[in-house]
Amino acid sequence: MAVAQPTAGASPKPSRLKSFWDSLSIVFDSRVATVGLIIVLFWFLLGIVSIFWTPYPPNSTLFEQNLLPNSVNWLGTDHLGRDLMSRLMAGTQVILLKTRLPDTTAGNLILVLALIPGAACIFYPLVVLKRRFSTRVLLLALVLLVLVGLALLIGSVNIGLIILSLLVYGAVFIYGWLTAKRYDYRDTMIVWSGSLALAIALVAISIPLQSLELPAITLPIGVALWGVFGALVVGSFLGLNAAFRGGWWDQSIMQVLDAMVAFPAIVLYLVIITALEQGDVVVIFAITVTGAPGVARLVRSLALDIKTRDYIAAAETRGESPTYIMFREIFPNARGPILVDAMLRVGYAIFAIGTLGFLGIGLPPPDPDWGNMVNEARKFIFVHPWAVIPPAVAIASLVIGLNLFADGMREELTRYQK
Repeated sequence: MAVAQPTAGASPKPSRLKSFWDSLSIVFDSRVATVGLIIVLFWFLLGIVSIFWTPYPPNSTLFEQNLLPNSVNWLGTDHLGRDLMSRLMAGTQVILLKTRLPDTTAGNLILVLALIPGAACIFYPLVVLKRRFSTRVLLLALVLLVLVGLALLIGSVNIGLIILSLLVYGAVFIYGWLTAKRYDYRDTMIVWSGSLALAIALVAISIPLQSLELPAITLPIGVALWGVFGALVVGSFLGLNAAFRGGWWDQSIMQVLDAMVAFPAIVLYLVIITALEQGDVVVIFAITVTGAPGVARLVRSLALDIKTRDYIAAAETRGESPTYIMFREIFPNARGPILVDAMLRVGYAIFAIGTLGFLGIGLPPPDPDWGNMVNEARKFIFVHPWAVIPPAVAIASLVIGLNLFADGMREELTRYQK
């Protein structure tokens, strides 16, 4: 049997390393992006070094107070005699390299896991109502759901409202199973039932484990990066569904997001942190909530353009599911602008962390926070103004580096696409 021979002029498939280097070379084609990358890498490497070595303990008062830069203390000391260089290096960790989880119990950790199927249990009743009734009924259900959620947050909920909500939820669940076969949403009810069973099981397991204390752990990747990642995940999911599905999906999602955008970001930060108290996870959640609307609007605009392409029509013709088309066809072709926007949002997140630290409600001790360092030095600015400069320059330089990198990447990607 004859075996097909490779064409003589065919070039071999490039290796992954070469493909990675070709992608990275786009950065070096832009001087602006290269300068921004150098600044970002400087702070990233400084944070890595600080994990293993700092000139002195960052939080120890070992030196004379309010020293200017000298041969021993390279950046001087603050009003408590702490070495500014050491504190600046350690502050890089909490922004770029690590996230501190608070002390908790095994039961609380399982309850957090139960939120995932719990969210599905809230989503699928709306799907059933939409498949069976008009959009007005769905919007009424959304309004009631928001009112119950606000009541729970404010704390003005009584046992009667809880019982009424459970009765309505159970009625929708029973009605969904009774009409599933007739209106062809049996698969939806199976997933809803499985999610409900899993959520109840996790809650039941968490009750006896509430007394089991877990030590605080540290996750890799800093608070700013986790916050932007959360905003990308939530915003991309909402933006893709709003653009591809259209109709009431688009209206309901974008109306809620537009209402969130109407509030100043600092107000949302203050509300969330005041309600949930300080902590790295709370700051991540605040960055996610404030950043998701902007990401969703960007992804929606990109998806509205991409979904008109021929390969999307071909995927629909093949019978691919909406989820497959959104996340395997549309999203990969929109990743360029999304990644550039993510770089800009990391800079916004770092600036937001510095602002919250300056207000005294940012990342908690013991690790130093650049914004908190500026706030502490501000109190003694007329006595020792130098202590304000290093952390302020650190925040500004890192944000500027990220912006330069993102702007350079945007210009190169635009030129490459043309």
